[in-house]
Amino acid sequence: MEFVDSDLMSVPLIALNVTVRNKLGLYLNPKNTVAADWMAVAETMGFSYLEIQNFERSRSPTKTILDDWQAKSTNASVGRLLSILIEVERKDIVEDLRPLIDEDVRKYRESLKKKAEPPVQVPEVDSCLPRPLEGITLEDDPGGAPELFDAFICYCQSDFYFVREMIRELEQTEYKLKLCVFDRDVLPGSCVWTITSELIEKRCKRMVVVVSDEYLDSDACDFQTKFALSLCPGARSKRLIPVVYKSMKKPFPSILRFLTICDYTRPCTQAWFWIRLAKALSLP
Repeated sequence: MEFVDSDLMSVPLIALNVTVRNKLGLYLNPKNTVAADWMAVAETMGFSYLEIQNFERSRSPTKTILDDWQAKSTNASVGRLLSILIEVERKDIVEDLRPLIDEDVRKYRESLKKKAEPPVQVPEVDSCLPRPLEGITLEDDPGGAPELFDAFICYCQSDFYFVREMIRELEQTEYKLKLCVFDRDVLPGSCVWTITSELIEKRCKRMVVVVSDEYLDSDACDFQTKFALSLCPGARSKRLIPVVYKSMKKPFPSILRFLTICDYTRPCTQAWFWIRLAKALSLP
């Protein structure tokens, strides 16, 4: 086994941010018959066969084993992780990600140093300046860049099965779009209206509105739609895209009538539905 800097053995795994963990997943998540994948790493970490089988159900097995290892093991350190990758003959990952890892370690050490320093007294504190919200979504990197999305999905609970289809068609295909689905991506415990406003205005390029009869009775959908419209008067930025996926008994909402609709209910154009929607969401 190759030598790993001894000082990295004392740096806890928590020093690695979300970006590095996601990149590790890109290398290790795909099952590989030639090179070692996440299963080999988990086995070297000491996880049992049953634990590894359960990890396979995760959205990102690599991220799950890192989180579990960090929580359960006293020797879960950056240096130990690098040693394990070298041990399973994935030196390529160490070489590719080493600059990012070293930068995370540097930031971690700086944060420890700042915590140890006495607070600086300032003559005046201005509390009026807006502060960006942190730690509101599943993949947020505390202290780092906020998680960004291609589109916020505005929907009511009765339409969630169509939202699942939207996830399959837009995220898990060649389009590779990143959708913000409140029930999946937003962490619990904060004010719904504050988080929603932050996501629509600052984290998402666009908003898809799933219009249905149930949508018209939803206070949350009403707020989200009006807030998004207020950010793009006249639809100059094509920020808001209405989607209709089933026939409606109630009149279509008047505030959306001036926008071009993506209609899934017309059999003659259904084949083009996902292509048109993906293209609209991919625009800069």
